[in-house]
Amino acid sequence: MTAGMDQTQFAPRPAPGEFSLHGEAALPDVSGALWLADHGALVVSDLHFEKGSAFARRGVMLPPYDTAATLARLAEVVARHAPKVIVALGDSFHDGGGVARMGEADRAALRALQAGRDWIWISGNHDPDPPIELGGSCAAEIVLGALTLRHEPQAGAAPGEVAGHLHPVARVSSPAGSLRRRCFASDGARCVLPAFGAFAGGLNIRDAAFASLFADAPVTAHVMGRSRVYAAPLARCIGD
Repeated sequence: MTAGMDQTQFAPRPAPGEFSLHGEAALPDVSGALWLADHGALVVSDLHFEKGSAFARRGVMLPPYDTAATLARLAEVVARHAPKVIVALGDSFHDGGGVARMGEADRAALRALQAGRDWIWISGNHDPDPPIELGGSCAAEIVLGALTLRHEPQAGAAPGEVAGHLHPVARVSSPAGSLRRRCFASDGARCVLPAFGAFAGGLNIRDAAFASLFADAPVTAHVMGRSRVYAAPLARCIGD
């Protein structure tokens, strides 16, 4: 190295939108997945496969393409990051009968995503017994470095929690009006992921359910735009 050269220019630079999550590099992807590059791990939450068919069984006719759409979007983000492991952070299926209703084309798409990498199903409240018959392994929670990955965020949890369940969305104000989008909610110590499923709804991060989780530090909504993720302080987010 040339004498006097600033060594910091050779240090790895964070990707646009990346933030520190309890000391770990975390990149909120525009798809709604969380990329943990140091672990080669892609984390998605609340896929809610077969939600459309679950509603159809109750007479509410939704287009039956949500599983295929969710898998297609997941395939895009997998191609972008080439993860070594994919963690499905609970509520991967909308109900206990979802696996049986899943069509062969969607099963094949899932197998293609699992090929050559580890796939971990985290149990959720909609799917307490994840579908081990579809490949991969199952766990109630896992630890990656300084992070603990589970489905439902816990009040008073130790720093490093990565969870889903609440389906966070943010309504962000601007001079032109407001926009409501899915978001990642984080205070730098813990993170709640947005729902990844095509038919999944959302809970405004101004709801009391988030206030009880983020009581000690400012919260940032990492809001999913069309082509990138935008960081918005909670002060810019309004209720529904």
